[in-house]
Amino acid sequence: MKKLTALCMLMTVVLTHAQDNLAQTTIKGVLTGNQAQVVQLAEAFSEDQYDWRPSEGVNSVGEALLHVAGANYYLAMKMGFPPPEDVDMMAIGKITGKDNIIAALKKSNEFVLGTIMKVENEDLDTEVDFGFAKMNKMGGLLAMMEHNGEHKGQLIAYARSNGVVPPWSK
Repeated sequence: MKKLTALCMLMTVVLTHAQDNLAQTTIKGVLTGNQAQVVQLAEAFSEDQYDWRPSEGVNSVGEALLHVAGANYYLAMKMGFPPPEDVDMMAIGKITGKDNIIAALKKSNEFVLGTIMKVENEDLDTEVDFGFAKMNKMGGLLAMMEHNGEHKGQLIAYARSNGVVPPWSK
């Protein structure tokens, strides 16, 4: 009986802690899936297709991917998590070549996933000025997730326009 009671107490502590970070854990899970699909799309495009754009003045494939990478750092930075020292925010948009762009995207994805769990529950309601809107940190986390999903949709349209089938829908 003592072992059962101890096990129940341990499970209560574990479940309580898991629920303490429920928002962060959920957002991280959804974002991880979206990021994986964006990377799969990035890998499915040919090197030549990285310069393709649907019309003048609209981001190319490569520019859209770099925009996602830059936004990952930007949103995290606004919430108090500066990018790694080796990341030059002013140079992200100047990265060229499929492999280099994918590497930059993956690095930003890993960084932003790491920052999500650093946002404390008691700070989720802290207001942040993101430049484009004032919202709390919870809104910032949701913006990270939504922004990645928005550009996943954009890249799916780009892929279909170029005869590239999203790898997960084959």
